[in-house]
Amino acid sequence: MPHDFTERRPYNAASDFVDANVARGLGPKIAFVDPERSLTYGDLQVRSIRFANALRNLGVEHEQRVALLLNDTVDYPVAFWGVVRAGAIAIPLNTYLPLPQYTYILGDCRATTLVVAASLAQMTTPIIERLPRLKTVVVVGDQPKDVRPYSGKSAHSFENLIAHADPTPFTADTVSDEVAFWLYTSGSTGDPKGVKHVHSNLMATAKLFGQGILGIGEDDVVHSASKLFFAYGLGNAMTFPLSVGATAVLWPHLPSPEGVFDMMRRHQPTIFYGVPSLYTALLSHQDISKGAGSDRLRICVSAGEALPSHIGERWRDTVGVDVLDGLGSTEMLNTFLSNRPSDIRYGSTGKPVPGYDARIIDERGRDLGDGEIGELIVRGPSAGESYWNQRAKSRRTFAGEWTHTGDKYRRDAEGYYYYCGRTDDMFKVSGMWVSPFDVEAALVSHEAVLEAAVIGKEDADGLIKPKAFIVLKNGFKADEVLLEALKLHVKYHAGHWKFPRWIEPRTALPRTATGKLQRFKLREEDLGAGR
Repeated sequence: MPHDFTERRPYNAASDFVDANVARGLGPKIAFVDPERSLTYGDLQVRSIRFANALRNLGVEHEQRVALLLNDTVDYPVAFWGVVRAGAIAIPLNTYLPLPQYTYILGDCRATTLVVAASLAQMTTPIIERLPRLKTVVVVGDQPKDVRPYSGKSAHSFENLIAHADPTPFTADTVSDEVAFWLYTSGSTGDPKGVKHVHSNLMATAKLFGQGILGIGEDDVVHSASKLFFAYGLGNAMTFPLSVGATAVLWPHLPSPEGVFDMMRRHQPTIFYGVPSLYTALLSHQDISKGAGSDRLRICVSAGEALPSHIGERWRDTVGVDVLDGLGSTEMLNTFLSNRPSDIRYGSTGKPVPGYDARIIDERGRDLGDGEIGELIVRGPSAGESYWNQRAKSRRTFAGEWTHTGDKYRRDAEGYYYYCGRTDDMFKVSGMWVSPFDVEAALVSHEAVLEAAVIGKEDADGLIKPKAFIVLKNGFKADEVLLEALKLHVKYHAGHWKFPRWIEPRTALPRTATGKLQRFKLREEDLGAGR
């Protein structure tokens, strides 16, 4: 029976994503595999039921927040679905954040329970003791013996809780419109904001993008370099495969070309998910080859930031598989604008995913025509409810049915959408809009440039001109000859007014944990240097 994502009804997402697979005979099938262990659908059901009962025994009540600070291992889905099954609210946390941000997020969400990987437990000990609302800590894995106990907190072993928990099947009485989990924005500007998502949002993205665009099926094996705590990774490696009974390959460490190639060779995935910077690094690696190590690879997906056309084309020519570039957000949970296997136009973000509507508007909210640049807004069944305790920002972003993305886009006459930068990244030169992405794409199309970021900078006359920060490939030197050649290269490929008046070589560019460029940091550094 088709899902009506707008209908309020009794519903718990764990029933759809976990129990339904066991009910149709997939209990013995591998659902998740990491470098050390595997987890069948039957194991996932049993262990998530036990963890849900364990949480209830610990005093976790309906709608209370349970934070998950975990690496991508087979324990992650057990913890996530156990929390959801219990009727509590799961809050996946980014494992790459600095300590002050954990203090902020855990205080902001008012979590009563923290489920933390043993490898991260010692790092968080000082802040855990300063959080009065946090009552319980559950440690996943074996803790080092020198870790001191949490003062004033109830501490438990994840494995011991599951082993001794009541195995009686239990799923909380929740409804489709009820909040199931929060995802905190990556915080590219300001403090992270907690986006509240309801139970039905998960299946909406799985049906519309995972099944509708990617055609994911039971026989697929997927590997996502982006982690489960990201909205992108949560769909890629959790809800999309579980929605059809597929298998997900998890990697608990930092994404790297070596790690990707190892997983690709070992598990032969059919679908791979990455971000543009990772595709660039993979193409530069000596081990890149047909299929990127997997003879079964049939499709690749990119999100997080716009994929330059030459990267997509090089990947297709080298690996033999296309990359579908798409746009999603924490606020919309996953991809709502995308290329598709039968309709790829490199350099564009494709067209709206069926089930979503998109518009491009000006500063007054009026719709713009083809070729005009404005803000992209979107509506669809996976939109977040609001930001937690951020009323003004919620009103600006979640405006009725429409969600404001903060992304500048233009649409061509054929209906393809083209990224033009963030609303706060765009600037005008000689009265004409300049998209940082256009200049960056031109720079990285040069053989010497690995990565580039562009900001607007005032010249001596107080006029805004482009300034570029570049990372060169091995074997190239940033001398005056090369820098002048790069300026000419941009003039030719992007437009004479878009060439960078200044080019600053860097060893690395600032990025969020999701791989997005943090141009605001470059602007701040540049302003500081000019004082």
